[in-house]
Amino acid sequence: MAAALDEARAAPVHGDVPIGAVVVRGGAIVARAHNRREADEDPTGHAELIALREAAKAAGTWRLMDHALYVTLEPCAMCAGALVLARIGLVVFAAPDPKAGAVRSVEELLDAPWANHRPLWRLGARRGEAEALLSSFFQNRR
Repeated sequence: MAAALDEARAAPVHGDVPIGAVVVRGGAIVARAHNRREADEDPTGHAELIALREAAKAAGTWRLMDHALYVTLEPCAMCAGALVLARIGLVVFAAPDPKAGAVRSVEELLDAPWANHRPLWRLGARRGEAEALLSSFFQNRR
């Protein structure tokens, strides 16, 4: 999660919300990213999606069952759907997102009974740090 937090700290430099993600396989980071929606003018420029794309390229397959994603904020519906479709093995997120979280806060897409894959997930690793980054970012924008 420390690497995901480092990624999150890079996002505000170009006006993006400080969310960072890393994908790990066998204890090694194989992909890392931070939000780039503003920088790239891309509505899909979420840290999770960028990191998933990089991990799939590194693995040579879109099936990431033996990979784990660490992200600083609970994934939204778009990202949760991509995690299911990528068949990611584990998702660890630092902070819940009470407005748009699609793992447990608003929806529970990773546990959906209709899904063909249900990643394991965990909440709370370094939650305070992730929440402080987000709070600071939005306070500075007001």
